[in-house]
Amino acid sequence: MSTETIFRNARIVGGSEVTDGCLHVVGNRISAVEHGSSALPQSLDMEGDFLLPGLVELHTDNFERHLMPRPKVRWPDLPALLAHDAEIAAAGITTVYDALGVGDTDEDALRGQSMGSILAVIEQATRDGLLRAEHRLHARCELPAPNARRLFEPFENHPLLGLLSLMDHTPGQRQWTNIDQARIYYTGKKGWSEEKFQSSITRGREMQALHAEPHRGYFLEVAHRRGLALASHDDTTPEHVEEASAQGIAISEFPTRGEAARAAREHGLAIVMGAPNVVRGGSHSGNVAAIQLAADDLLDALSSDYVPSSLLPAAFMLTRDAGWTLPKAVATVSKNPARAAGLADRGEIAAGQRADLIRVRVVNGQPVVRSVWRAGERVS
Repeated sequence: MSTETIFRNARIVGGSEVTDGCLHVVGNRISAVEHGSSALPQSLDMEGDFLLPGLVELHTDNFERHLMPRPKVRWPDLPALLAHDAEIAAAGITTVYDALGVGDTDEDALRGQSMGSILAVIEQATRDGLLRAEHRLHARCELPAPNARRLFEPFENHPLLGLLSLMDHTPGQRQWTNIDQARIYYTGKKGWSEEKFQSSITRGREMQALHAEPHRGYFLEVAHRRGLALASHDDTTPEHVEEASAQGIAISEFPTRGEAARAAREHGLAIVMGAPNVVRGGSHSGNVAAIQLAADDLLDALSSDYVPSSLLPAAFMLTRDAGWTLPKAVATVSKNPARAAGLADRGEIAAGQRADLIRVRVVNGQPVVRSVWRAGERVS
């Protein structure tokens, strides 16, 4: 017999309105949302806090950061995964697509190494019930990398693979149209010398000419055969979006210019932007500001990208800086990314949905996660 849990005295953020009332959960599913209070002594008092659907994260590099916390410093897989998972859950994320880069022209980089052992650890930790959030896989395929296809082999038939993105980080185009911004990133974050950076530009362009298109065809075939969600990455021009749409890609991940986002809207692609872009008030790469796209109604979903804790505050900032309602803003970090990835059972507080929930209190204008439930069980 399934147990019932009642959350009372809550501000429940649904799909179209905020309801002051009670939420009923039976087993791992939401059964009802009701106005008013509950007199049942076993009900949980939310003390007027918000109840939101658990957040859904499509693209976070956070696991990679734990796996390689410093250049050439490789951390053990399981401790890295558990630290990443704890951080994800504390941010209110109940479903996460761990973004793992596949292929790199720099063999010292994490993305230039096999991820086979990492995937095995995620699978084992999932079976053993060690993880707070539900972990799925997002393979970020670097098209110009000569080793991309070989390094993709552990992903190709993996049961947790649900999202595949096609990337091309060759300096001089897409995200790195501005070479000076690319130089800051590679010499700053990765510690490259100017000589190594200049060499990478030359080699990158050579590798792009040799491998990008053959790899694109291969990864598209795998994604269509397996029915995986597909994303293009760093679309900069309408032509990039048109190409993606013609290839059956449904997500435009981090368009770098307004004209690319407008083309994505015209072609029906879901537009995903970085939550850190919202929180910081602009892109660290000098690209279009996400809040401007939101104001122009050219934003569907947010991704925490490199800061898991950015997802929730970015959603609340949309209400202040873009004039969105709270339900519309919350959908960018819950329902919309879930649907873009093909998940219909979560991301919304509604009868029949999985009981992924977060309790949130706003303190000095900042949303603070107080408790997290996944499938009706408290995990944080």
